[in-house]
Amino acid sequence: MMSNEIKKESISAGKQPAWSEIDLSSDPHAASDKAKRVEVMFESISRRYDLNNRIHSFWLDQLWRKKAVAASDLQVEDQVIDIACGTGDLSIAFANANAKSVIGIDFTQGMIDRANAKIDGTNIPIEFRCGDAMALELEDESADVISIAFGIRNVQDPAIAIEEFYRVLRQGGRLVVLEFSTPKNALIRYMNNIYTKHIMPRTASFVAGDDSGAYHYLPKSIDTFLGAEALAEQIEHIGFKRVTQTPLTFGVCTITVGHKITRL
Repeated sequence: MMSNEIKKESISAGKQPAWSEIDLSSDPHAASDKAKRVEVMFESISRRYDLNNRIHSFWLDQLWRKKAVAASDLQVEDQVIDIACGTGDLSIAFANANAKSVIGIDFTQGMIDRANAKIDGTNIPIEFRCGDAMALELEDESADVISIAFGIRNVQDPAIAIEEFYRVLRQGGRLVVLEFSTPKNALIRYMNNIYTKHIMPRTASFVAGDDSGAYHYLPKSIDTFLGAEALAEQIEHIGFKRVTQTPLTFGVCTITVGHKITRL
């Protein structure tokens, strides 16, 4: 226990990267201090996070988020909670689609600061706050839509987070998960692997001026996380019904939607 705390302090102080080559030689999701590492990592890359997202998704990331909003079947009176909101792009997309209210929650203060800067001086109805996906400070059945984009794999224990999402959703509420996935087409998968494992980590780290290991963690975290079908099964196991999946851009990412429907 003591040695783990020392490691956390060293990471926070910048004395060692959040993710070293040794850390990433095995499953990063198994790290007992994964949450702390993820927090430090995102603080490190927050300044140029949006720029890297645009460049390295070939400007598709905003389109993916718009499709996630469309998949939510948003109604004008819906209250939306956007988990792992980052710099607020998906939260803003929900607000622009006329959600009644939007709360964006992220684990990292640096991301929240940049999200708030985006809406400063506007009338966009969003509240951004820091919070933990596994312990949401929200009332039972207080939201109509819960979304999480490219964030579920970064949670210390995704199953606990999904249980929290179920608790907070009202009857008839929808969970929308947008996450990277593995393309089924062999050629697309091969090309995607070259890009995400060999090109992107170097170019993204350069753009971000980052030595935290964030963009080396990204492909490893995708490889070692649940596949799209396994994620859908976990969501169903926790209690969601009518779970559907929509692959985007040849399966590079997938939208998974589950409904909270309790049988009487």
